[in-house]
Amino acid sequence: MSAGLALLVIGTTAGPAAAARPGGGSGRPGAPVAVVDQASRRVLVLHSADDLMAFHGPDHLPVVWSWTADRYTALADLSPARSWSSPTEAKSGVRDGRRYLLTTASGGLAAVVDLATGTPVWAVDTGPTANPHSAELLPDGNVAVVASTGGWVRVYTASQVPRSTDHAEYPLAGAYGVHRDARTGLLWTVGDDTLTALRVGGTAAAPVLTPERTLALPEPGGHDLAPVLAAPGQFWISTAGRLWRFDPSHDRFEAVPVTPRESAREVKSVGDEPGTGRLLTTAPDHAGPCTWCTSVLTFHRPDGIRRLEGTHLYKARWWTER
Repeated sequence: MSAGLALLVIGTTAGPAAAARPGGGSGRPGAPVAVVDQASRRVLVLHSADDLMAFHGPDHLPVVWSWTADRYTALADLSPARSWSSPTEAKSGVRDGRRYLLTTASGGLAAVVDLATGTPVWAVDTGPTANPHSAELLPDGNVAVVASTGGWVRVYTASQVPRSTDHAEYPLAGAYGVHRDARTGLLWTVGDDTLTALRVGGTAAAPVLTPERTLALPEPGGHDLAPVLAAPGQFWISTAGRLWRFDPSHDRFEAVPVTPRESAREVKSVGDEPGTGRLLTTAPDHAGPCTWCTSVLTFHRPDGIRRLEGTHLYKARWWTER
């Protein structure tokens, strides 16, 4: 562990309006960090990585904003006690000038939440066995969702009604990650062994998914897929044992060296901070009851860790508009 370790205790949170302030009101530079905490069944937006160093106990709360499906009686028809179990994603999306949280849970829930109000504008229960792991907001208001156990990529017609279950589907074994490249319009998805680019056609009411490119991953165990913010059009990809940077213009996978080397294994999420290029990753620490979770945020370039005591984190992402 690094000498800069900070112990954080998560407690009550600020109201939803705080999420609209990119720095969480701290006045310090740096992007906030969103984490998926399976212990509290919440998505938490935390202060920037630099700000986190200032928090040392329960009287100094690092949470800017939080959301949980458990608080919304309007979601009762989707059985959140079951469908919101083990949340798996916290991603930011912007459409028509409004910012949204895109979130999924292994129990089956997938939802788009208006950050200004905390209200779900679309939500669906994909069922107890699908295991949705990520989502992406599309320009027409539809939502792409990937499910690892279900083995599919779906585009739901979320633009039509708040509970729309209609969808187009493409089979993909171990579908864990999804990201739309705004430059090409392609929907990139990562599965157990492959990286696939899909073209979304048809209409908002009746989308069609057509595969355009499929590449074998350099090693099995594909999991996270995220944009390289410092190089638009390129992607971060995690596999069972390594981190990769993928350049689709050359179909090239480049291994990303990090220290310690074992921190690149079983990575559940990866991303670079705007402006600094600092990497943020999460990977299981095998220290708690959840074998796929951690209580540690790991930073690279510069290296460091932040431990959030009492949490069972799955993913962590820089909380930026993209």
